[in-house]
Amino acid sequence: MRVMLTSCGLETEGIKNKFTGWLGNEVSGIKAVFIPTAANSPDAVQVLPKCLNDLLKCGISSGNITVYDLHKPMSAEELCKYDVVYLCGGSPEYLLGRINEEGFGASLKAFTVQNGIVIGVSAGSIVFAGNMPDNLGLVKCALDVHCGNDDCEKCGEADFTKGRIRLGNDQALIFEDKRAYIIN
Repeated sequence: MRVMLTSCGLETEGIKNKFTGWLGNEVSGIKAVFIPTAANSPDAVQVLPKCLNDLLKCGISSGNITVYDLHKPMSAEELCKYDVVYLCGGSPEYLLGRINEEGFGASLKAFTVQNGIVIGVSAGSIVFAGNMPDNLGLVKCALDVHCGNDDCEKCGEADFTKGRIRLGNDQALIFEDKRAYIIN
C-alpha cells in the first residue's frame, strides 16, 4: 500500500520526493486519475490548477492524466490500469457520498492492494478517516487538515491511539509497507 494523505498536496520537497520516489524513473509512462469531485465551491475550484500542477511538476504527462468526476462507476479492473489516484479537496461529505454511491471505495481498495499510489488532498484525505460514517476506513480515528504549526503532529510514526491526527499544511501522513508515519 502506498497512500499519502495531505492538507495541501505536494507542498514540500520532502513530500514531493516521497511521491516521486514511489513513481520510479519511468515517469513518462505513469498514468493518473485526477478526481476533482470534492471541489464543489468557488474556493475549492480555484485550487484545482494547483492540484493538477502537483502531477505535472513531477513529470506526469498531461496526456496521461484522466479526469474522473465520480458520476459513473469505475471498476477495480479499469482503475488498476492506472498508477496514481489524486483526490482533490473541497467538501469531504460530497466526495464521500459520491464515492459510496458509485461503489468507488471497493475499486480504490483493490487499487491500493495492487500497489497503486493514492494522494489525498484535504477533503480527499478526510474521506479515509473516522471523521464521517461510512468512510474509507484507512485511518481509524479522526483526521484534521490545515492545522496550525503549533497544533499539528510531530514527524515520525503516527499515533492513532490519541483519537485524532492533526496535519499541518506542509505535512503528509504516509501509509507504506504496513507503516504509518508523518513527514514534511
